[in-house]
Amino acid sequence: IQKKPQHIGYDGHTPVEELAMCWKELEGQTRILDDLIEDTLRPALAAEGIHLMDYPALAKRDQNYLENYFKKSVLPILTPLAVDAAHPFPFISNLSFNLAITITNDGGRNRFVRLKVPSNRSRWVPLPKNRGFVPLEQVIAHNLHFLFPKATSFDTYFFRVTRAAKDNPWDRARLDDHSADELPPGSIIGMVTAELNYRKFAGIVRLEVSDSIPEALRNWLVEQLLIDHRLVMPIRGLIGCSDLLDFKVTGKEHLRDQPHRPVPHPRLRKISPIDHNGFFQEIKKRDILIHLPYQDFDTSILSLLQHAAVDPQVLAIKLTIYRTSKDSPIIRALMDAARRGKQVAVLVEITARFDEAPNIEWGKQLERAGAHVVYGVEILKTHVKLAMVVREEAQGIKRYVHVGTGNYHTGTARLYEDLGVISCNDELGEDVAKLFNELTGAIPPQDYNLLLVAPHNMRERFTELIRQEAANHQAGKPAGIKAKINQLQDRKIIRELYQASQAGVPITLCVRGLCSLRAGVEGLSETIRVYSILGRFLEHSRIYRFENGGDPIILLGSADWMKRNLDRRMESVMPVQNPHVKQELERILSVYESDNTNSWEMQPDGTYLRRTPELGSEPITAQQVFV
Repeated sequence: IQKKPQHIGYDGHTPVEELAMCWKELEGQTRILDDLIEDTLRPALAAEGIHLMDYPALAKRDQNYLENYFKKSVLPILTPLAVDAAHPFPFISNLSFNLAITITNDGGRNRFVRLKVPSNRSRWVPLPKNRGFVPLEQVIAHNLHFLFPKATSFDTYFFRVTRAAKDNPWDRARLDDHSADELPPGSIIGMVTAELNYRKFAGIVRLEVSDSIPEALRNWLVEQLLIDHRLVMPIRGLIGCSDLLDFKVTGKEHLRDQPHRPVPHPRLRKISPIDHNGFFQEIKKRDILIHLPYQDFDTSILSLLQHAAVDPQVLAIKLTIYRTSKDSPIIRALMDAARRGKQVAVLVEITARFDEAPNIEWGKQLERAGAHVVYGVEILKTHVKLAMVVREEAQGIKRYVHVGTGNYHTGTARLYEDLGVISCNDELGEDVAKLFNELTGAIPPQDYNLLLVAPHNMRERFTELIRQEAANHQAGKPAGIKAKINQLQDRKIIRELYQASQAGVPITLCVRGLCSLRAGVEGLSETIRVYSILGRFLEHSRIYRFENGGDPIILLGSADWMKRNLDRRMESVMPVQNPHVKQELERILSVYESDNTNSWEMQPDGTYLRRTPELGSEPITAQQVFV
């Protein structure tokens, strides 16, 4: 908006107009969420004996209980901040929960006090004997007379600000082709650290307030926070709905998903943790496809690295880290390997949004253990999911690689659906070795035998594959395109898909998130079906399938069809060559397409409708099939 306020985009609107439309849509979504919580969720919980209570509606005994809780556990840690001639308006930190209090004293004088709700106390205060829960902010608001004993009355409202995760100073400092050579070696770490410090004070992009707040007080907050009034979002009910994830209820097992325990991969489950040779020999038999979270991360991908760390025949381990868990066994295995004298090289992407600080710390720990660590690639964010183990065997050096769609993260491995292939294919291993050399050694782009690598050959190769399907269909050969991805936004890819559809190619796209393509539009995309699977696990894998005249090409890897993935990130996608793995992936795609319970179909106007089983048909839930 600041750079090109009058620029007309591809949709025919200026940035200001686009922002206004986005804000209008967000207001509508916020009202829907408000209504769902207040009119649907809370009554449904109450019907099951789980009561999220409002303080004024409590019985006297419960108010007395909360009053005692407030005095003992909350009051000692509160810090009221007045605003007057001697006290400027305080800094409001990102996503902190606040009370805006107007206090009237004996003399009839009003003053404003800001009170931050402590984050080290549970948002949901339980009542005795499972009688319900009360939001902490309400407990505080209705016991302010203990904090301000001489006040005669209080008017209390809730508010919260959201600050930008990235702002202009970081944009100005971002590396580009011209400035990269001028920066001193290793300066990216300092730049990221500076951005983290700046982020605490970044500009406000949203102010949520109780919808009951008087207009005069709301306008005063806007003035004090130096924001546009259009950034104000009135909230009818709870502010900060994500805190509902911390809602602790015991029992009620009939309301919960059945516990899910990933099963070891059938080819790996009997291998002992000390049978290193047996583990690698199993991979040599044929490629292994790992499907998370249904198959166990610990006994497959983690086990690969743990065996490699200890196996005396392993010479080197290389890995990319985009996000990983807090107490990461992946990091421990790499540090163990380095201490044992193995060559360990790790690319730690320190510009991974919201994981910058822990990634910098992991990098330092790995360096102290003796590993070689690089902190990303100049200009590009590194998003590849690759591991490589170099092992000395009787026949010579052998590379074992893992090419995946998800992070090396034991936590998300239990919540995200992802795929990965463990292989010792020589051509694939050579490509992965080339890519690691490019990542760690700043070697110019390589010629790859199998891998599609962004931003080098990936866009060109995907374009060729899409166009080939159109040509095959027009020639009367079997043709078709299927993809399971997180996002579809790249204009050039969308244009190619539209042209393939107009040529008659059947196209099926499972897109979990943002999709800028319109499906089923007459004369444009009549042969395109777009659907999204929403269930217990977050669908995160990326699979691409091209019919290829009856000899299907199937690929998997880290990249979505987004401009940032194809042009501004290091990404890798591998063609699957092993027929057994291809057969498994064909089945996986087929199961997703058959889902008639958790599948949402895009309509020609861009809206989505949930699929339901046809009369007489069995309900099919893809995620339940895999479980």
